[in-house]
Amino acid sequence: MCGNNMSAPLPAIIPAARKATAAVSGGSRGSEGTLGPLLTTAPRAGLASRTAWRPVIFLHGLGDTGHGWAEAFAGIRSSHIKYICPHAPVMPVTLNMNMAMPSWFDIVGLSPDSQEDEPGIKQAAENVKALIEQEVKNGIPSHRIILGGFSQGPISGVNRDISILQCHGDCDPLVPLMFGSLTVEKLKTLVNPANVTFKTYEGMMHSSCQQEMMDIKQFIDKLLPPVD
Repeated sequence: MCGNNMSAPLPAIIPAARKATAAVSGGSRGSEGTLGPLLTTAPRAGLASRTAWRPVIFLHGLGDTGHGWAEAFAGIRSSHIKYICPHAPVMPVTLNMNMAMPSWFDIVGLSPDSQEDEPGIKQAAENVKALIEQEVKNGIPSHRIILGGFSQGPISGVNRDISILQCHGDCDPLVPLMFGSLTVEKLKTLVNPANVTFKTYEGMMHSSCQQEMMDIKQFIDKLLPPVD
C-alpha cells in the first residue's frame, strides 16, 4: 500500500491531475510571468561531455518549489540523468483568495467546467519551451528530453509518438481519481494510445510512494538510456 505526506512527484511525463492545491513552502521565487531560479541536479562525474547528459525537466505543484522534487529524484537518479526543477513565478491565485504564491498560472476553481487561465497556461508553456531550447543549444536532441510535472505542473506533448506515464493515487482528496481517468482518455486521443501508461497506487493520497518512484525510474531509464 502506498501513501505518505511527502509532496513528491507523481509521474515522469504527465501528472494524473487536472488542478490541485498544495501547501505553501519556502524557496527561491521569481516575479510574475517569469521563471524563478532553476534548481539543477547534475549528473555524476565521469561523463565525457554535456551532450552525454539526458535532461528531465520537472514542474512542481501549486505553492511549492523545485527543492523537494530535486531531493526526491536524487534517490532514483541514474548517473547520466540531469534533473532540472524550476521554481514557478509568484502570483495571486484566485482559488486561494488571491493569495500570492508560486504558481505556473492562475487557478479559478477545481470543477471540470471552471474557467481556465489560458494566457497564463500559454506563458507557462513558453517558459518550458525556453528550458528545452537551452538544452538543445547545449547539444541535447529534443527527443532525448523528458518533461514532467506534479499536480498543477503537467506537461503535454503534441508529438503523436510521444510516450506518456501517468500516475495517480486512488485516495487523492484534492484531485479525485476520476480526473486522472478523464485525463488519460483525453491523452489517448492526442497521441498513440499504445504509448500511454496509466498507473494507480492503492492508498496513495496527493503525494507519492516508493513503488511509484521506482516505476518512474524504470520509465526514465527506458526512454533515456546512457550514451555509448
